Amino acid sequence: MTNDKLVELDGLTLDRHKIESVVYGSAKVVIPEADLIRVRASRERIEKQLRDGKVIYGVNTGFGKLSDIEIEKEDIAKLQLNLLRADAVGVGDPLPTPIVRAMMTLRANALAKGFSGIKEDTLLLLVEMINKGVHPIVPCKGSVGASGDLAPLAHVAIVLIGEGKAEFEGEVLSGGEALKRAGLKPVTLEAKEGLALINGTQAMTGVGVVAINEAERLGLAADMAACLTMEALQGIISAFDPELLAVRPHPELEFVASRMRNWLEGSKRITHQGEVRMQDAYSIRCIPQVHGASWQAFNYVEDRLKIEINSATDNPVILENGEIISGGHFHGQPIALAMDFLKVGAAEWANISERRTERLVNPQLSGLSPFLAMDPGLECGLMVVQYAAAALVSENKVLAHPASVDSIPTSANQEDHVSMGTIGSRQAREIIHNSARVIAIELICASQAIYLEKAESQLAPATRKYLEIVRGICPPLDGDRAISDQMEELAQYILRADDLK
Repeated sequence: MTNDKLVELDGLTLDRHKIESVVYGSAKVVIPEADLIRVRASRERIEKQLRDGKVIYGVNTGFGKLSDIEIEKEDIAKLQLNLLRADAVGVGDPLPTPIVRAMMTLRANALAKGFSGIKEDTLLLLVEMINKGVHPIVPCKGSVGASGDLAPLAHVAIVLIGEGKAEFEGEVLSGGEALKRAGLKPVTLEAKEGLALINGTQAMTGVGVVAINEAERLGLAADMAACLTMEALQGIISAFDPELLAVRPHPELEFVASRMRNWLEGSKRITHQGEVRMQDAYSIRCIPQVHGASWQAFNYVEDRLKIEINSATDNPVILENGEIISGGHFHGQPIALAMDFLKVGAAEWANISERRTERLVNPQLSGLSPFLAMDPGLECGLMVVQYAAAALVSENKVLAHPASVDSIPTSANQEDHVSMGTIGSRQAREIIHNSARVIAIELICASQAIYLEKAESQLAPATRKYLEIVRGICPPLDGDRAISDQMEELAQYILRADDLK
């Protein structure tokens, strides 16, 4: 996570790390003066076209299927107001505050590019809402991921005019009251502004950015969990030999193997081919191949998000040459496909982890006490902990079905192909959180196995250090006890900690 206290929103240089520093409250945002100049110029282009009597989609026409209906000049401001009110129709639980802050940051960054026609004071109010902690209440469901994330972004935008609901200092208030308590005043929208605020992919991208940061930590924790399991089960390091891996030169495969070799350096528990057994099961022997493929998915998604973070996703777009062109930049397909890929990659970290957990708790596979219990029979040990992991990976398999292969026409078939990207992003984050719980379970089981083997002193320095973190949250079991809360605490630690980077 960046330590910067001020993040510039210039439409060009924002990245996932800077967004995270804003999302969790340690950094403020600012629009550089050069970008405000572009914002003013973009606004002037809109006003000139209106003065010249031009008909512009969404400025002096209706929206979607109603785009052929021209709006009278005196009704243009009302059109923008009506748009926000009509589109703020999301349903379901509110999105978490970090997601809402990510959406607001991304939208401000896109508007700062100067292709949207927003007024300067409207943009600056959005910036001040971020900096002062006015967080719109945004229902999580209702976007089909094309024509922009209309419903979620409308719930953000409507607070700028003093309507809707927002959280401020822990209290949910009307939008107007939240602004007032923060020392802010609502704006009056003019031509194009309502559309500029809601026509974009910032809900799916906001969820995606928060999810990709969590996925990075998840993948690193999966690699560390695999190391501890290898030490618990005296795994064979020979399968991670760099010369062996070089004959199948996927870079992520070697990155995983190299990382694990480094973390396992100095371990007295790791074996070589033929010392204890000739081969390990796939869930251990194929860690570089499986984890590496998930890192390939991660890298692809990170690249797509990097582009989308600094993109203009409006419609119409106001070009610097003065043309105003209606296109399809609001369509979420590039992010929809990426997030579906992330779903699969994250689910696989959990799938193979659950199989390693089974090897730890199954005495026929581990040679250890059944279910890692101190007194098997009288005690169940970690038997049902593995059930929980199995349930989570099974749920992930359902969630991993690609959302992007679905499409339902909207707006009287004018919008006849949509991305469902926001659904895919939300599912990806849910899979990542489920997978963190599965990795936490593997870590707890590996910790218990090492405890039973009295092998702490034989661990590598790096894995011993991480084991201390695990045990600080969930100490070894000397008898059956409920560890549900500790499993969840460890999972949340995985999603937020940076100690493995």
